[in-house]
Amino acid sequence: MAALPAIVVTTGEPAGIGPDIALMIATRPWPCRLAFAGDLDLLRDRAAALGLDVKVTRIAPEAPGAHVPGVMQVCAHELARPVIPGRLDCANAPYVLGTLDFAVNACLAGTYQAMVTAPLQKSVIADTGIAFSGHTEYLATRCGIARPVMLLVAGDLRVALATTHLPLAAVPRAINRHDLAETLVVLRDGLRDRFAIPSPRLLVLGLNPHAGESGHLGREEIEVIAPAIDEARLRGVNAIGPLPADTAFTPHHLQQGDAVLAMYHDQGLPVLKYAGFGRGVNVTLGLPIVRTSVDHGTALELAGTGRADAGSLAAALELALRCVR
Repeated sequence: MAALPAIVVTTGEPAGIGPDIALMIATRPWPCRLAFAGDLDLLRDRAAALGLDVKVTRIAPEAPGAHVPGVMQVCAHELARPVIPGRLDCANAPYVLGTLDFAVNACLAGTYQAMVTAPLQKSVIADTGIAFSGHTEYLATRCGIARPVMLLVAGDLRVALATTHLPLAAVPRAINRHDLAETLVVLRDGLRDRFAIPSPRLLVLGLNPHAGESGHLGREEIEVIAPAIDEARLRGVNAIGPLPADTAFTPHHLQQGDAVLAMYHDQGLPVLKYAGFGRGVNVTLGLPIVRTSVDHGTALELAGTGRADAGSLAAALELALRCVR
């Protein structure tokens, strides 16, 4: 029993598909001690609505047993108000954050070796007045980390982000030489430590079309990105770039690197999601714990219908287990 890693899964926004897909993966065999953070009544009601034969049981958070298919071991957290699938309720925002706080604290304490997160609804949390831009930033703050790096994985394709959830107009101001060099170091270390790639090769995208066209379409590549790559190389990072984003994802370029660093969210992620939506995994690098997540949102319109696909959450759990090993 002690040899089995312990993994905790947060069940996400209660009105979304998080509870659905968590229940779905609980029906499968997993070589670990698997626990879920969520509301017992919510999960039991959703299992009944979906027609899933899952026994939802309360456990002591510090003592998950070996996972048994069809048995969901739950570290219980109580909702503020009952949930109607598909209907958001700000009153339950503290519940969502409570499951996250529990999971990250339990991982930091060593009770669990990794946390896997189902999707949450950022707007519901923000509407309560809490400054919240996403899992990545929230978990970094909880862990006392200044520079987390969001990495999306779909098979052999890995795409990291220099900036995450920012308005597009704010991206150029958010990119500077020092921060970009630090991001490259965190990405290198994460690929080495979590993915067992001894000497990661990083492909760095430019910000502007054609990577600035020698300064004619913008000077960020000349004044910021190239100097950041040079600084990272002095720290032992094997980085190539800046590369034009419209050609960097061709097979010829991708085979020369182990990961791509995009400058902003919608520069890199549309390509990755096109290549592997539904099986992609979001990994937060730079944390002292292993954290993986789905590559999709809460899909409110699918909650409670049985039409949600648990593929990405299953892939996130599989990758968490590989990272732990």
